[in-house]
Amino acid sequence: MALGPTQRVFSAAKRLLKSLVANSETRLRLAVLELEEERARLLVLFMLAGASLLLLLLGIATLTALVIVYFWDTYRITAIAISAGALIFMSLLLAVIALRQAKSHTLLKETLKQLAADRALLEANDHDYPNK
Repeated sequence: MALGPTQRVFSAAKRLLKSLVANSETRLRLAVLELEEERARLLVLFMLAGASLLLLLLGIATLTALVIVYFWDTYRITAIAISAGALIFMSLLLAVIALRQAKSHTLLKETLKQLAADRALLEANDHDYPNK
């Protein structure tokens, strides 16, 4: 039994819709996977950063106390001022580095790249079949 023109158009539209749904599902799964990986990476990063900051704080406090005790009899005010200035300078430097890092984004990078490739492919196909 041969299909009529209307049935062929509906059949083609149905296949196209199935293809679009499957493609969208694949892209959505990729996005979810990337979000889960990013969440796990951020959790580990925060834990490591917290432990590192705690140990750094203890080390700097000990070093600062050592410098102040060493210069207590001769230059106690100078030692305190230089220690405080160095700590403030380093904290500002680290804050600038952290802000630069925060501005660079990698969230959903692969998903966005894949969507851009899909769009480029569709635009290339549009040029292959110009409107009459």
